[in-house]
Amino acid sequence: MQQELSLPTAEVEPPALTGSGYRILAPEPEQPVGRLRAVGRRIWGMLAAAGAFLLKFGALLYKLKIVAVAGSMIVSVGAYALLGGWWFGVGLVGLIFVHEMGHVIALRRQGVPASAPLFIPFMGAVIGMKKMPANAWREAEVALAGPVLGSIGAAVVWAVGAHYHSRFLVALAFIGFFLNLFNLIPVVPLDGGRAVAALHPAIWLLGLGGLLALEILRPSPILPLILVIGGLELWRRWRSRGAPGFANYYRVTAWQRTVVAVAYLGLAALLVLGMSATHVPGSGF
Repeated sequence: MQQELSLPTAEVEPPALTGSGYRILAPEPEQPVGRLRAVGRRIWGMLAAAGAFLLKFGALLYKLKIVAVAGSMIVSVGAYALLGGWWFGVGLVGLIFVHEMGHVIALRRQGVPASAPLFIPFMGAVIGMKKMPANAWREAEVALAGPVLGSIGAAVVWAVGAHYHSRFLVALAFIGFFLNLFNLIPVVPLDGGRAVAALHPAIWLLGLGGLLALEILRPSPILPLILVIGGLELWRRWRSRGAPGFANYYRVTAWQRTVVAVAYLGLAALLVLGMSATHVPGSGF
């Protein structure tokens, strides 16, 4: 969602020294003092390496706000782990990250400064923009870039799961397809709402009606929040329809409107097929 929802290592045994030129000696008992010294040297080496890394790259890490981004990812992994375990949390956050990077890449290609994704548990993630894209056509490009890259990420998980016969990965791919399809609902702030603005802003009314029906049929604590945000954004844009530049922002050529419609509907259809193919009976999804 664009608005604008980070493994154990095994110790490597040293290679055995065999063949001519070496004699195998019986090892002497390891002394406690020597063991403590070895541990101390290892800890000191790790601290020294970490200090050197921070001295060299600390300013860059602060500038990129990587600490905040990584922290939000860790918190989200922990939150989602409550639903399906740690591997589920890691996988879901990874899929959301791929989705959001689609938006970031599209924005930066247009010369629009964009921040790295900041994760919000059970809400996805957000990216910051210092300005809007040039027009509704460019906004649609940014909006669809997230579900496109996110769908590719889910398809990769599906392929790996199918290759290794992993029910878990296939079910995770199903969730990835579902999240990207959900984001195509034509309601701002979801990606679908930003994309259909290039077709006609009135489609938002249909999206709000569909979302309201979904909330009535399958109540969710998240849907009312999206309904409120979507309603407020629709009202804001309606009130500003007479502002200078408003008409130019939504002026889209016929071929651009066709491209957006084909991409939007085609992607939605592919996601439905992906969900159908990756549904794992008994997985709970």
